Amino acid sequence: MVGNFIADTLRGSQGSSLPESILKGVAIHRDIDTFTDGHHLVLETRKCLYPYFGKYAAVVQDVYYDHFLAANWKAHSEIPLFDFSNHVYQTLERNRKYLNAKAERTLYYMSAQNWLYHYRTTEGINRALTGLSRRAKFESNMENAIPPLKKHYEEMYAHFQGFFPELVGFIRREW
Repeated sequence: MVGNFIADTLRGSQGSSLPESILKGVAIHRDIDTFTDGHHLVLETRKCLYPYFGKYAAVVQDVYYDHFLAANWKAHSEIPLFDFSNHVYQTLERNRKYLNAKAERTLYYMSAQNWLYHYRTTEGINRALTGLSRRAKFESNMENAIPPLKKHYEEMYAHFQGFFPELVGFIRREW
């Protein structure tokens, strides 16, 4: 879990001295990214989002898919989403010594605002995407992500429903 969380904050050989279990999490995260970025259903979602968000379409798609997962959590886990979210935050806090400054900052906001739990609502992802838009280097329009979500919800949710079981199968086969 820790490696998965910090993977996007590491560049090149950064983190090579981390424990093997964390490096495995980094590798799994990167495999998930590669699988996701090339999946035809994910690309269909991004194609739908590109007119609204340009180069940030992939970021918005990722948050939308987090929303679809959280909103339908009971279909994927017997552990309640609230309990799972708290477990994630507690695990990351216990392993804070492995987090770099960027990951620590993300964890602070993530846990304080309980992103994982609040992603289940459109209000929750709107808060997250508005925050991301403030930190974007270029004009992103992410602060206006809810109208396109509502307009294309059924289509994009169908993409997610087709994609997610394939992702789970990929991880089970590869790891």
